[in-house]
Amino acid sequence: MSVVDRPDQPVPPDPTGATATVAPDAAPLTAEERAELERLRAELAALRAAPPAPPPAARRRRPIRWASIASAVLLVLGLVLVPVSVLAVWTHNQLSDTDRFVATVGPVLQDPAVQTVVSDRVTAEIFTQVDVQQLANQAVDALAAQGLPAPIAERLHGLTGPLADGTRSFVGGKVQELVSSPAFVAAAQQALTLSHQQMVAVLEGQSSAIGIQGGKVVLDLYPFIEAAKQKLVASGFELAARIPAIHPTIDLFPASTLIRAQTLYHLLDITATWLPWVTLALLIGGVLLARRRRRATMVVGIGVMATMFVLALALFAVRGLVVGAVAESSAAAVSSAFDIVMRFVRAALRTLFVVGLVVALGAWVTGPSPAAVRLRGALAGGVASLRRGAVGRWLAEGPVGPWVHAHLTLLRTGLVVLAALVLVLIDRPSGWDVLWVVVALLVLLGVVQFLDQPRRPDREPPAPPTPDVLADPQSPVRDGTPAPITVDRPS
Repeated sequence: MSVVDRPDQPVPPDPTGATATVAPDAAPLTAEERAELERLRAELAALRAAPPAPPPAARRRRPIRWASIASAVLLVLGLVLVPVSVLAVWTHNQLSDTDRFVATVGPVLQDPAVQTVVSDRVTAEIFTQVDVQQLANQAVDALAAQGLPAPIAERLHGLTGPLADGTRSFVGGKVQELVSSPAFVAAAQQALTLSHQQMVAVLEGQSSAIGIQGGKVVLDLYPFIEAAKQKLVASGFELAARIPAIHPTIDLFPASTLIRAQTLYHLLDITATWLPWVTLALLIGGVLLARRRRRATMVVGIGVMATMFVLALALFAVRGLVVGAVAESSAAAVSSAFDIVMRFVRAALRTLFVVGLVVALGAWVTGPSPAAVRLRGALAGGVASLRRGAVGRWLAEGPVGPWVHAHLTLLRTGLVVLAALVLVLIDRPSGWDVLWVVVALLVLLGVVQFLDQPRRPDREPPAPPTPDVLADPQSPVRDGTPAPITVDRPS
């Protein structure tokens, strides 16, 4: 389409050779039309002069967000170190804290299967030192030498075997009674306390505090033998008094690894002290560097749950390997001992699993998903329904409601921090402790939400003017506002 500015201007010839004609009634362009024409011509020239757009493959890629990569690395490292921290802290507590070690291992001696194994071992050791059948045969021979008829002596020799068996059964019953008694358990725990104190002294460099025999660090069973001997003598078995002061031992670990154990002990002390805090810092740093922090927080919660589940499966597999490596007669005792010793580790796994669940649910509830929004709306509506009527007016007119409304974020943050501090200060919190703290936190947050009431205005604001009321600039001013005048609309 051609545009002619003036009817009398010459028309440029057409490139095809055709003659351009101008309509005789064409009107000249106005100033506005001429300006619009020039703008369009300039825009067309700029588009023609611009370089062609590069192909899609040659376009620049979106720049890499290094913070997101760092966030992913920190989160992965933190989640990997969570189970490592659990095992490091538990191992350090067992090695360095005598009270915790006794609290962990002490109940093993109260298990019936373990008591049976200990009773059989002590009884066998007693009859290794006191051969009842041999002593009975010697007594019969002495009587025969004093004139006892040979047939009677021969019959008495035949009774020495049943006598030895009966004596062994009697001694086994008494030893079992002793091992099952509270006094023996207390004595055994005392022996464990002394042994652990000696082991700690060894690991801290005082190697003379524990016995070493045959290249082995050994535990002396002399206190157990002495306690059994005194119990038997008190029960009327006078032959037990002939048991000498013997020192049977149980091998604990090779003495050649003592220096290595001391080095690992000091390394474990440092690791157990700082590794949990390093793990927590890695997880927090990963969340802060993430683009979507709420989603990263949910990943942390789910990841902690997953790692605790994997560690629980690993403990179950290790239990099967340990029980399968011992004799069948000792399998029940070893199984019970493993379960008792590892019960604190399993309690820690359950606690951290609940913590991860709470963190994941908290991140989801505060998120933008439709279900979370509906849940928050329902809870807020329920709390709002409790403060309707006189209660709401009292809160709005008093100092409590407006103050809570002005400091709402600070109060919520403070309650969350307080709940976290309570969990940190509890000694070995369980999963139930975590749940009770969360329930208390939710109740307190509900109370804050209930008290949140902004102050109501003293009077209603004036209604906006209608379209029929206009301000007359010529009218006198009253209180800084032009007096309105009424304009009649045409009918």
